[in-house]
Amino acid sequence: MSTNLNWITSYIWGIADDVLRDLYVRGKYRDVILPLTVLRRLDAVLEGRKQAVLDMKSYLDEAGIVEQDLALRQAAGQAFYNTSKFSLRDLRARANRQQLRADFEAYLDGFSPNVQEILENFEFRNQIPRLSRADALGTLIERLTSPDLNLSPVPVMAADGSVRVPGLDNHGMGTIFEELVRRFNEENNEEAGEHWTPRDAVELMAKLVFLPVADQIESGTYLLYDGACGTGGMLTVAEETLQQLAGERGKAVSTHLYGQEINAETYAICKADLLLKGEGEGADNIKGGPEYSTLANDAFPGREFDFMLSNPPYGKSWKTDLERMGGKQGMRDPRFVIEHGGDPEYSLVTRSSDGQLLFLVNKLSKLKQESPLGSRIAEVHNGSSLFTGDAGQGESNIRRWIIENDWLEAIVALPLNMFYNTGIATYIWLLTNRKPEHRKGKVQLIDATQWYQPLRKNLGTKNCELGAEDIDRICQTFLEFKESDPKGPSLQTRAKRESVPSKIFDNADFGYWKVTVERPLRLEGADPNRVYKAAEIKRLRETRRVRPWGEPSESAPPIIRKIHKRGVEADPLRGLFATTIDGRPVVVEYEPDSDLRDSEQIPLTAAGGIDAFLEREVLPYAADAWYRPEKVKIGYEISFTRYFYQPQPLRTLEEIREDILAVERETEGLLGEIIGTSETMA
Repeated sequence: MSTNLNWITSYIWGIADDVLRDLYVRGKYRDVILPLTVLRRLDAVLEGRKQAVLDMKSYLDEAGIVEQDLALRQAAGQAFYNTSKFSLRDLRARANRQQLRADFEAYLDGFSPNVQEILENFEFRNQIPRLSRADALGTLIERLTSPDLNLSPVPVMAADGSVRVPGLDNHGMGTIFEELVRRFNEENNEEAGEHWTPRDAVELMAKLVFLPVADQIESGTYLLYDGACGTGGMLTVAEETLQQLAGERGKAVSTHLYGQEINAETYAICKADLLLKGEGEGADNIKGGPEYSTLANDAFPGREFDFMLSNPPYGKSWKTDLERMGGKQGMRDPRFVIEHGGDPEYSLVTRSSDGQLLFLVNKLSKLKQESPLGSRIAEVHNGSSLFTGDAGQGESNIRRWIIENDWLEAIVALPLNMFYNTGIATYIWLLTNRKPEHRKGKVQLIDATQWYQPLRKNLGTKNCELGAEDIDRICQTFLEFKESDPKGPSLQTRAKRESVPSKIFDNADFGYWKVTVERPLRLEGADPNRVYKAAEIKRLRETRRVRPWGEPSESAPPIIRKIHKRGVEADPLRGLFATTIDGRPVVVEYEPDSDLRDSEQIPLTAAGGIDAFLEREVLPYAADAWYRPEKVKIGYEISFTRYFYQPQPLRTLEEIREDILAVERETEGLLGEIIGTSETMA
């Protein structure tokens, strides 16, 4: 950031400290300063065309034209306008508090609908009574319209024709606004992580998304999307990264940003930021507010995007959304109930206590199908997305759907304590529907947990960040797509390492069959030559605890529940057993004993599959066990701990002996001091 931008940011930050100190707690300064900064910039941009807008407004009113928005935008030469007779400079002269408040509210009412929406979501009008009563409103306006502070794109000229205060272009204004947002978020770090991802994490995500295809990017238009966009920082950093990489390769690209955010204030910040950067039309592609939940109310159904990045909320209930969508049984959203693996109603619906993976599913519904690059996705998750959910449940089904479609490129484990209000483990998932040939059927896991720089001063629980070298090294490891030392460098030695720990797996390595293993119900006194009906079996179960006749026994005869017709072949492993009844050979099914029921998690890569595994691992210990193929479920999970775990070497006997001797020497010294003190006292 240049010296001038730094000065402006510090000046505005100082206004908050000087004027609002006794009116607001520090965490609430932003409720006033951010919307006022937006207003001052918009006001300064509109100053040169103010009269043209007023003339156009008068003409449209006289002509009885109702739809005036487009004409007024054209008159202003911007994607926004103000039809009030006031500018902020005009309001500086108001000495009467009541008159100032009335004129200021009239000034706000004159803004175009898109600015009105920003003010509404900032809830800025709620602050006006307090500011007016404290006589702070006039002071704020005076400080923001000071001749020393120029938020206009037009420079302030001195009498001799030289530039006294330089103008501020859209990029500079956007930089200042982002810096203010960053400072306010860090000041209020308890909630910062809910809406704001640290810039170092965003920069890493953006590079991981764009670098693999940087040489394939052609001149043209690209759509970027964030379904949990917060203040929009991820979109703008991604846009900057794409523009930079394209420019370095001589390509001219234009970008359109799309985002959705349920939190009203952060939505207002995001939309305001785009307006301040001169992307007025792009601001209309940001949808938000309490009615715009990405899960229950997708703002962009049917639209496809080139690049998608997000840090969705994790560990947050989405029960209200689920109820709006009909509940688990009534869910019909085509994003979350799909066809896969032969199941026409394959459910991707997760537990209502945590909907983070559904944001990823939402993105996957927006993959570009026809373009050469397809789509690329980067999304941050906590550890639960890797393993939560049993086979057949929503989380596992999502992992299975992703991996069996071969969309998952890599997962990067980030350092702990990188985010503002959580110290839990976090991971970047990287997905694409255009995997390069050498990555097909493979997934790369990267352990970057030890690659970071400690902060000089902690920001809440955030005590470290990714340095530029760390980001480059992680990206290099991803691009090289090679296995490297899994031990992970220590803080002292990581600079000497050439790569971050990396492992490469086949897709099937993460999958497993969940197999329910049954054993027959055996009861003393049961008749081995007859079939027991369901009601009889129920009575036997109820009485076996109170009558010796109904006691289970390993040597007791198994309860027969069904005799198959002639021609059915015996298959003991699948519950079809050959036996004799009254001297006649038959194939029967036994009633399973629920107390002996067990389940096995069998890797998809197990030699020989399910049958061979059970024959090796189960039948030697329970020869009468079987399973039902139709009840087998497929699950997927990813365990970083298992893949990168390195046991600590045991200490040698010599090291242990030396420690014991050291303790003994220390103890003898203390005893001598005590005895010496006692003799002196005597």
